[in-house]
Amino acid sequence: MSADNQLTRRQRNDLRAIAAMIIPASDEYKVPGADDPAIQADMLATLGRDTKLVAAALDHLARLAGGPLAELDAARRDAVVHEFRKNGGAAAATLVRVVLQCYYRDDRVLGSLGLELRAPFPKGHVLPDGDWSLLDPVKARGGALRRPP
Repeated sequence: MSADNQLTRRQRNDLRAIAAMIIPASDEYKVPGADDPAIQADMLATLGRDTKLVAAALDHLARLAGGPLAELDAARRDAVVHEFRKNGGAAAATLVRVVLQCYYRDDRVLGSLGLELRAPFPKGHVLPDGDWSLLDPVKARGGALRRPP
């Protein structure tokens, strides 16, 4: 189930705000911030088992902020996040990990890092159908399974 249905509107807005603080957009490198709508959609679609910890982190932030984090001015938001980093525990670590993993799998970000947007193998080296010669070293080792005594 999508976390979009499990997080409240306030939590989703605060997630967007904290993501923008963790990774802001960069005109220099031509990359979006972690608050980009596509990256946010990926986060909400893939939270899965992390939903409860992320929701707990967002609720902790809201308690520290005395209301929605997204509605605070920049200076107050920075102070709240600084306090949260000191005592947020596993929920804070999970929140940061979720933001980073979704950000760094975005095609625009991968491209800006010079990474190809496909699997690294076979890099143009096409193997002919039926050519099993790559398995010769494995076959030469012999069986790995032995019968019990």
